Amino acid sequence: MSATRTKVQSIIDENPVAVFSKSYCPYCRAAKQLLSENGAKYFAIELDQVDDGSAIQSTLAEMTGQTTVPNIFINKKHIGGNSDLQAKKAELPALLKEAGAI
Repeated sequence: MSATRTKVQSIIDENPVAVFSKSYCPYCRAAKQLLSENGAKYFAIELDQVDDGSAIQSTLAEMTGQTTVPNIFINKKHIGGNSDLQAKKAELPALLKEAGAI
């Protein structure tokens, strides 16, 4: 397993909610806003602000088939992007509770 993949996997494993984001992305902002509104404790890594951001994004694409951000995991499960998260708005409190994120 590559160092980048190990890093990505440990971020997913160690955080009830992990958001792989870019600081300038409006969809990332919307996803983080929804999580905050639901009281979620989440870990966000801004891929445009870390040296290995493009490697992380490539690794996420290999792992999930998703090439865009935000790339969201709740309870170690890949949720998808902002539209996927918004579509789960009704069940989000239960998902977050189950993950121990609220």
